[in-house]
Amino acid sequence: MDFSKIIVGVMRWGIWGANHSESGVQNLIETSLEEGLYTFDHADIYGGYTTEELFGNAFSEMKIEREKIQLITKCGICMPSEKKNFPLNYYNYSKEYILNQVDESLKNLKTDYIDLLLLHRPSPLMNPEEIAAAFGILRSSGKVRDFGVSNFSVTQFDLISKYFPQLVTNQVEVSLTETKAFYDGTIDQMMMKKLQPMAWSVMGSYFAEDSERTARIKTVLADLSKKYNADEAQLLVAFLLKHPAKILPIIGTSKTESIKSLKKSLEIHLTVEDWFTLIEASLGHKVP
Repeated sequence: MDFSKIIVGVMRWGIWGANHSESGVQNLIETSLEEGLYTFDHADIYGGYTTEELFGNAFSEMKIEREKIQLITKCGICMPSEKKNFPLNYYNYSKEYILNQVDESLKNLKTDYIDLLLLHRPSPLMNPEEIAAAFGILRSSGKVRDFGVSNFSVTQFDLISKYFPQLVTNQVEVSLTETKAFYDGTIDQMMMKKLQPMAWSVMGSYFAEDSERTARIKTVLADLSKKYNADEAQLLVAFLLKHPAKILPIIGTSKTESIKSLKKSLEIHLTVEDWFTLIEASLGHKVP
C-alpha cells in the first residue's frame, strides 16, 4: 500500500488533547490533504473510544471521496472508560473480539472498509492461528484491506507472520531519544522483508524532558537549524526520514500550522555526518 510519506496521527484531536469540534477536525483533514498527507492513524481506544466517531462524523460531512484518504486503526487493547465497562486494562485477540472491534470501528468511522488494521500491542495470550483466522475473514469480506502490528518485537512479528504472511508493517516507537529499534533488529526486519516501518512518538522526549541528553541534542539542533534553515521539530522528523528503511513518521499534532510545518521535513536531507552527530548527542558518547 502506498501510504503518505508522513502519516497524520489523530490521537490528540479529541478529548485526549485539543478536544476539537467537528469543524476543527475538518480543518485538520483539509490541511493534511492540501499538504499531500492522506494517511490518518487511529486506534479504537483513542479518546476513550470516542475519537474514531468524531473523525467519522466530521469526514462524512465533507465532500471528499473516501478513496482520497487512507484510514489506519488498531485494536486489541481493552481499556476501562465511559464507553467500555472493562474491569482493568488487558489485551484481547480472540477472533470474535477482533471481528467485533472492526465492525465498531467501521461504524464509528462511517466507512465500508479500513485500509490498514494493526494489532495494537502484543499479548502473552495471543493465539496466532486465531488472529490469522480473523484477518482472513476481514480480508475476504472486504472490511480490511491490509494488516500489520504495532509495538511487536522481531519474534512476535515472526509469530504472527508465520500464520498470516501478508503483514505490511510494524508501527513502533522510534525517535532521536528512543533509538532502540535501530539496534534490536526491529527496523532491520522490516528492511529484510521490504516493508516500511511506521514510527510513533517521533519527537520522543525532546520537548517534554529537561535533561543533560536533551541539552546536548539542543546544542546540535541549534547548529543544524542554521545549516538547513529548519526548526527543531522538522529536524527531528528529518532524522527518521534519513534512514534507508524509509520510515513513515506519524506526526501527532492537533494544529494545522504544525501539519504544514512538519510536511517541510520531507525537503530536509541530512548528511550522514549530521545524522551521527545527532545520535552521538542522544547517546552521550561517541559511537563505537
